[in-house]
Amino acid sequence: MKKVNKPRSSTSVKVRTRRIFSETFKRQRVAEIGKGLVTVHEVSKLYNVSPQAVYKWIYKYSLNHKKGITQVVQMESESHKTKELLKRIAELESVIGRKHMEIDYLDKLVEISSKELKVDLKKNFDTGSWPTSTGSEDQSTIR
Repeated sequence: MKKVNKPRSSTSVKVRTRRIFSETFKRQRVAEIGKGLVTVHEVSKLYNVSPQAVYKWIYKYSLNHKKGITQVVQMESESHKTKELLKRIAELESVIGRKHMEIDYLDKLVEISSKELKVDLKKNFDTGSWPTSTGSEDQSTIR
């Protein structure tokens, strides 16, 4: 007995056709994704392309998205906080700079005064008349 293959008229066979998208088309889709107009998933569904293919387009045609590069995403409030903190750091560095200049000025003033008076003011400065910072003597006199 010979087997005879019957044509399958009741079931349809889905033949996968190969489609080729132009470079311009791919660049346009990548630009839309980059601007946030569409997502990779939406492009994938709309043009019946795998997400992997869309990611290949992105890696090939996008300037900002390359393989192996980690992109840090943060909310606007975080970026606002970061800007404020950087501004605060700049202000504090400025204050430190001014204080450092003031200290340098006072050191130079002591040095010039020492030369003029012919006395080493740094060594001969009398600290005995100043109250101590521990405060133990003040507490004993109060009791």
